[in-house]
Amino acid sequence: MPTKDFYERLNMLGYPMLERSPQQAANATLIDVAKSQDIRLWEGFPVMLANCIDKQWSNYTDIQRYIKSKKLATRVDSLITWSFALYKLLNVSSPQIDEFQKWYKPQEKNDFNYFLKKMTNHEDFMLSDKKMSSERTINTFKSYFGEKQFRLTEFLSEKDSYDLQYALSKIFPSGQKNLIMKKLRGEKLTKIEQEYFSRVVKKKIVALANPELHKLAQKLLS
Repeated sequence: MPTKDFYERLNMLGYPMLERSPQQAANATLIDVAKSQDIRLWEGFPVMLANCIDKQWSNYTDIQRYIKSKKLATRVDSLITWSFALYKLLNVSSPQIDEFQKWYKPQEKNDFNYFLKKMTNHEDFMLSDKKMSSERTINTFKSYFGEKQFRLTEFLSEKDSYDLQYALSKIFPSGQKNLIMKKLRGEKLTKIEQEYFSRVVKKKIVALANPELHKLAQKLLS
């Protein structure tokens, strides 16, 4: 499978080609991690899945398209179910993650409870045919995803986050709302995203920050 470096070298030699979209690459990578049976990669699966879901690159239907065998399907389902148990344990939540879980039909309650209990007690557990360390998986997630997630939680409670997302969706189109949330999470914007944010989105935010507009809104709502 051609790597990103391969495409970059083609471009350097004057023959640029279109790469796969981030969505395609993300879902294919999740499946490659499941196929690998490399415990080090499996420990990072919850991080990869959470980022894919939050960036709206993955849903369960998208992931299924890359699964070619029943055995692999079972393994992927176990990895996803375990990931959601870990999110539950660490109180990781977002509208996108909650929506994914809502429509995730293969999740077996007993498997979910098994993973959650083992990790709560910091005990090793079996995932597919591999023994996994609760301590290592929890620490891996906190190292690669937790810092960003918990930094956002410091100034937005879970309820406030939902309220904010709802309010933003009433004012900003989906793409603009996503840029605002990326800024709040401290994620780096691409050059195009930064230019668009400064040129379009920031002007709306400045207008919303106008104190006279706040007073007007209060009068109209009273």
